[in-house]
Amino acid sequence: MAQTLKSWATPLAVGAFTISAVTGLLIFFDLELGIIEPVHKWLSWLLVAGVLLHLSSNWKQFTGYFSKKPAIGIIGAALIVTIASLLPIFGEKEEGKENPGKIATQLLESSSLETVALVTKNTPALLVEQLGKNGIMVKDPSLTIQQIARSNGKSEKAVLVAILKQTKGFETKDGDND
Repeated sequence: MAQTLKSWATPLAVGAFTISAVTGLLIFFDLELGIIEPVHKWLSWLLVAGVLLHLSSNWKQFTGYFSKKPAIGIIGAALIVTIASLLPIFGEKEEGKENPGKIATQLLESSSLETVALVTKNTPALLVEQLGKNGIMVKDPSLTIQQIARSNGKSEKAVLVAILKQTKGFETKDGDND
């Protein structure tokens, strides 16, 4: 049984790792083609299963790492990063409240282009022109960002980025507009 488990646990872990790594890198670089995101989310469970089966079939070798300082350091660092990532100080919510930036974005998305123009200290005509340069057509500046996005087949985020990227002080970090 143990030999049979070893014969397919490692290939399962390697195959699932390949899927998770490639789709994760594509998502990181905002290249979300086809069904990359759901494949990444759901098939990551295969990675978890493969690694757990691989660990159970190689338990003796795995426990041997706990006598080596570099291995303990790497495993310990991974656990610290994992635990730190779960702390609320790094998350979307603070003391049960949503991130203020996320709330502000949602408010802008439900506001008219005229209102967003006031917030960005521009004229609605200038924002219509900016959006047009980005392939986003605006029929009426009284439409909300959500309505403009929907009529252009874009996300609200894409419309806001097109508006804000010309605004002084607006920068995206490493091309990530999340």
